[in-house]
Amino acid sequence: MKTIRMTQEEMRKRISRFRELRALPIQNGGIPEKARDVVYARKLLSVIGLEDKTPINAEAPITGAAGMTMTLAVCPPGQGPGLHSHRRTYETFTVMKGRFEVRWNDDGSERAVLELYDTISFPPGVCRAFRNIGEAEGILQVIITGGVHDMTDIDFSANAKDEIEAVRPGLAAEFEKVGFTFTAGQ
Repeated sequence: MKTIRMTQEEMRKRISRFRELRALPIQNGGIPEKARDVVYARKLLSVIGLEDKTPINAEAPITGAAGMTMTLAVCPPGQGPGLHSHRRTYETFTVMKGRFEVRWNDDGSERAVLELYDTISFPPGVCRAFRNIGEAEGILQVIITGGVHDMTDIDFSANAKDEIEAVRPGLAAEFEKVGFTFTAGQ
């Protein structure tokens, strides 16, 4: 098999430096943090994105990895997004720092605790949520494969919509404007 030779400059485009990562701009600061916490990890750092950028991977320093995206979800103790499913993509979590509880199924009735470097992978259509159960900031590596990961791939539970509406009536519409839906499990 013939191999490919790459220069230092070409490989620099395929290196992501943690210290240079910036939080994704999709986390609209105009929406109260309590409502954003229902949908997002407190800070999302995109590491690998798609060649065709989406809001979820727009800031990724590396693009083009056969359709895979990788994000680091940084969560303070007790924080993590609520139950949601992905319509077309697999979502795989690996704990890089801390301890996380993951829940799954429409009601979140099944759960597991993930320790450092533990991994769990969810197929499309399964509701899932995660939460940092450690006493310090935690980091969860999130890898998406099997399709385009954009806002229209993510569907939250009706309960998530209720939690957002409890923060401020009409606020769920702000998330719907960017493509999120609240019909998972229905």
